[in-house]
Amino acid sequence: MYVAVMDNIFLLVLVTLLSVVQNVFFALKVEKECTGQHSKNHSEAFERLSCANRNCMDTYPTFLAVLWCAGICLSQAPAAFAGIIYLVVRQKYFVGYLGQTCQSTPGFLFGKRILFFLSLMCVVGIINHLMLTYGGSDYKEYIQTITKIVSTLLLLP
Repeated sequence: MYVAVMDNIFLLVLVTLLSVVQNVFFALKVEKECTGQHSKNHSEAFERLSCANRNCMDTYPTFLAVLWCAGICLSQAPAAFAGIIYLVVRQKYFVGYLGQTCQSTPGFLFGKRILFFLSLMCVVGIINHLMLTYGGSDYKEYIQTITKIVSTLLLLP
């Protein structure tokens, strides 16, 4: 039974651990800037890093919730794929925020699209479960096939 459970959540666990490592990276960047020299440029750089880190942390609980809900309720592989893409986009957002603020906008917008996709996966998975429980109809295989195809479309700009 343990192996069956791990098979169903292993990719989600990996994405979650990668996101934790990314959070540590962000925190270390903020700490490094905080302990650096005290000058006007330092203060501006620290403010940008701090703001980028805070913005990333504000969306982090939502990301984890929809990642796990989508992976468990519908399909692990597309949810994990979307999670990896989200982490790459979040990194782009963070690094973009270090330059001009407008450089972070593409990462922000792309991240919103991925969170929407994961949220949609959650809703579809829950609706399918309710249809199976109360209506006797199970469309999970069809929905998983469509989800796998649609998840590749996340790569389009």
